[in-house]
Amino acid sequence: MSIASQGLHQSAGPHKSAASSRGRVAEPIAPEAAAECLKDGPRGALILASVSVGLLFIGWIAFYFLLFIPRGSIG
Repeated sequence: MSIASQGLHQSAGPHKSAASSRGRVAEPIAPEAAAECLKDGPRGALILASVSVGLLFIGWIAFYFLLFIPRGSIG
């Protein structure tokens, strides 16, 4: 089955970006307002990264004490 028969072909006209319509683009804001909105941005990313690394470390410790230590030393 060809792509054209599935209705997935491109139109003959030029491609139009979603940003070409003024109704789909946000209004510009002042630099002060942008700075105010973004001042707490890195905090959330750091919290998410810390929780992820903490869970990974807890999992590694669990494997170490529940699987590796009970098996004893190699050799």
